[in-house]
Amino acid sequence: MPQQHYSVASYAARRSIGYLCKRSHLLLIERIEPALASCDLTFTQYVVLIQLRDGGMLNASELGAMLCHDSGALTRVLDQLEARALIQRERSRKDRRSVQLRLTDGGRRLIDSVLPGVVERLNVALAGFSRADFTILIRLLTKLVAQLEGSEPPAKSEQRPAGNPTGNPTAARVRKARELTEESA
Repeated sequence: MPQQHYSVASYAARRSIGYLCKRSHLLLIERIEPALASCDLTFTQYVVLIQLRDGGMLNASELGAMLCHDSGALTRVLDQLEARALIQRERSRKDRRSVQLRLTDGGRRLIDSVLPGVVERLNVALAGFSRADFTILIRLLTKLVAQLEGSEPPAKSEQRPAGNPTGNPTAARVRKARELTEESA
């Protein structure tokens, strides 16, 4: 039986990892969005561009799984980025059925121009953290992501509706999470 970190008797929602991670995420988006507004980027568009920058060529399915994003909404985001010539869709040379996403030179320049503002805002958000605190935070969050991606998905009766997937992890996502864990250790 795994370690029991929570109990029904003492459980408080505001100390839940789910609440704390979600609240942190929302507050970070709120801080980062002004840095993106000058380039007419939404946070989701930024995340797609930065993932393509960091991960090279991906397909929409891999990107959707990595971001836990609805495929219809992601398609609209990709269409917007392609219309602005920030990404390109290319047929895979290995499998003609697969369409790879690639960051264009314009997309790379845009990311390079907004990244200093994003990094500055992240550093302000982490101002109260020591280097050791930061390293531990990244290591533990990466470990949590890897644990959640590598664990069994909830039973069918516990899963959310199709438009709000919990995601069945792919081997690539688990491998990526482990690579990140090793890099930050």
